[in-house]
Amino acid sequence: MYKQIQPQAAGTLGSCVLVLIFYPESGEGADHETPCIFIFHLNTEEIMLFTPPLKSRSMKIMLLGSGELGKEVVIEAARLGLETVAVDSYPHAPAHLVANRSHVIDMKNKEALLDLIRREKPAFILPEIEALSIEALEDAEKEGFHVIPNAEAVRKTMNRKNIREFAEKELGLKTSAYRFVKTHGELKAAAGELGLPCVVKPVMSSSGHGQSVIRCEADVARAWEHAKEARGDASELIVEAFVDFDYEITLLTARTEKETVFCEPIGHIQEDGDYVLSWQPMDMPEAVLRKAQAMAKTITEGLGGRGIFGVEFFVSKDEVYFSEVSPRPHDTGMVTLITQSQSEFALHVRAVLGLPLDFVFYGPGASAAFKSSEKASLPMLEVPDTAFSQNAFIRIFGKPVSHVGRRMAVALVFDAVEAARKKARDIVASIRG
Repeated sequence: MYKQIQPQAAGTLGSCVLVLIFYPESGEGADHETPCIFIFHLNTEEIMLFTPPLKSRSMKIMLLGSGELGKEVVIEAARLGLETVAVDSYPHAPAHLVANRSHVIDMKNKEALLDLIRREKPAFILPEIEALSIEALEDAEKEGFHVIPNAEAVRKTMNRKNIREFAEKELGLKTSAYRFVKTHGELKAAAGELGLPCVVKPVMSSSGHGQSVIRCEADVARAWEHAKEARGDASELIVEAFVDFDYEITLLTARTEKETVFCEPIGHIQEDGDYVLSWQPMDMPEAVLRKAQAMAKTITEGLGGRGIFGVEFFVSKDEVYFSEVSPRPHDTGMVTLITQSQSEFALHVRAVLGLPLDFVFYGPGASAAFKSSEKASLPMLEVPDTAFSQNAFIRIFGKPVSHVGRRMAVALVFDAVEAARKKARDIVASIRG
């Protein structure tokens, strides 16, 4: 039901207000004493009223992918009383442990994913990984479901070929030279054209899987086989000319239809294409930072929608090269758990809801990833007390099994950048598991 409240009845709310009041349908578990109320203000300050979770009309978000980044998103959503549904391809994933409900399905199966979306009826769908059916998201969007940031942006960013051509050819962003190849012979030819060293990646993969560097002709066969073994789609590869960069950054860019905000630039180090250390802020010239921010705004506006984007750049002297963009929280951005009043995960939830994106940067800090050294069905991490101090702590992800190289925890330190980087690495080196 709904009713119109005139200004004099709205008290301090001011001008005309449209109030929609929804009562849960009858049935087991229905709570007729707790209606869900949504208020729309006309010509006055906007207000959002939040509903309790686990009611028939609760505001619900669904995460597709439930790793350590999704876990933090669920925690931030829960702080606002949102109902959370975490989906992944394996049971007891990190976000499963904190969500209101969890599901285990093959997210690459269009019908299975679409059926789950229709049954859960989330207000917002947040894809957190690339390995899912984009066709299911497109159909869900046509049916009225809100995909974050939108299904077309997910399609572009989940495939390196799509996003590279979009960034360079449609938006005019500066990138390294590149070729796309489908055969061993094409890979060899591309390496010859671009020169050595060059970087090889599957067009669809994450966390560095399948990525390698060709430094000599003998590396071509190894790079081909390594890429083909990666999870994701390795039917086509991107070969990139090596950029002799001074450093690389992630520029976390949060946007709604009303505003775009940037976090301080994050410097990071990767090994085999996967993040091992990040710090904030990256010390860089103001003019170069402005150039990166302009490029980040161009590509996030081009993709559209709401949410936080992790935009990666290579920087060589005063030149900025676009590398990649993820339409969701970024692993290097875990450092914001200790450096900002609103972490990248909190900003993501705020952006999804269309809320203001103001935050305070507390000061410099660093994060370092702990990766398992063993395969175990019952992972056990031995963590010394020194990992917890006045300016440092760790976050353990709670993954149900470990294997060599799997990221299991992160160390976070609040201090001057060099001191924070050293302490974060020392903490990680002290952990056993």
